[in-house]
This record gives sequence, structure tokens and C-alpha cells, in this order.
Amino acid sequence: MAKNRLRNAAVKIGSAVGRADGTAHKAAHKAARAAQVAKEELNELSKQVDALKKQLKKSAKQLQSALK
Repeated sequence: MAKNRLRNAAVKIGSAVGRADGTAHKAAHKAARAAQVAKEELNELSKQVDALKKQLKKSAKQLQSALK
């Protein structure tokens, strides 16, 4: 009877550990995906900022030549 109790306790502990591991794995996967999306968005914003800098430089040149 004691063996059954120990075995049942071990099964419950193993099941809980397995569930916790699965949950941790899913959370890590979601975090990695969120980081990837953030990186892609940052790259896109960097491209937009570079385009705006280029446009601003061009506009400044045009304004300077118009003021001459």
C-alpha cells in the first residue's frame, strides 16, 4: 500500500514537472517570436528614418539654393 502511495505521488510530481516544462517551453517560444517581430519592426523603422534623413537633406539643399 505504501508503494502505491509513493508511486502515485511520483506520478503526480512527474506530471506537474512535465506540465511546467511544457508551459515554460511555450513561453520561451512566444518570447523568441516577440523578439523577432520587434527586431523586424526596428529594422523597418530604421529604413524609414534613413529615408526621412535623405529627404530632409535634399530639401535643405533646395531651400539653400532657393535663398541664394
